Amino acid sequence: MGYFSKVSGTLLDYFIKGGPVMWPLLLASIIGIAIIIERILALRKAKINAAEFMTNLRNLLLNNKIEQAIEQCDKAKSPVASVIKSALLRYNKTEEDIKTAIEVAAVYEAGRLERGLTILATIANIAPLLGFLGTVTGMIRSFGVLAKVGLGDPGAVAAGISEALITTAAGLIIAIPVQFAHNFFTAKISLIVRDMETLSGMLLEILKEISTKK
Repeated sequence: MGYFSKVSGTLLDYFIKGGPVMWPLLLASIIGIAIIIERILALRKAKINAAEFMTNLRNLLLNNKIEQAIEQCDKAKSPVASVIKSALLRYNKTEEDIKTAIEVAAVYEAGRLERGLTILATIANIAPLLGFLGTVTGMIRSFGVLAKVGLGDPGAVAAGISEALITTAAGLIIAIPVQFAHNFFTAKISLIVRDMETLSGMLLEILKEISTKK
């Protein structure tokens, strides 16, 4: 407990020394952490074993078990499964209708997956700028003190320099992990979207196979 109290006290001291710019930086960090946690949980739920899912689905469709195939999509609770379900709900429609349903569902699901990424990108861009703003205000403060007291009070001048360095560091500390998280989520979403495209194409081939057997 003593160690954590010391660390929290040190962080609070840095926060106070960082000046007013630390408040928007704090807000940006809280928003960033909240979005990162929410996206981690959402993308974890979006994971699906595409090969196993499609094998089971194909067996059901070839046995004309459309309702069971739709139920399997519901159980999967994945954006990929939702896109496939949108196609299965139009099972007796034309191929063009099915393709349109897939495209609409894919755009909707991709939008849900990308929710919050724009905010993360904004935080990653703005945090360093806020840090540099703190650098400027800190240096202005230092020069203002220097103009009043000269070099006779180095401590007063150092306070402004400390503010400048702390805000710069804080901006970078926030921006680096947020940018990493944004890139990580973008890569994960790209994989899920690729699964949507691949499985949708496979589904269309299966439906063609079924229609030729009728």
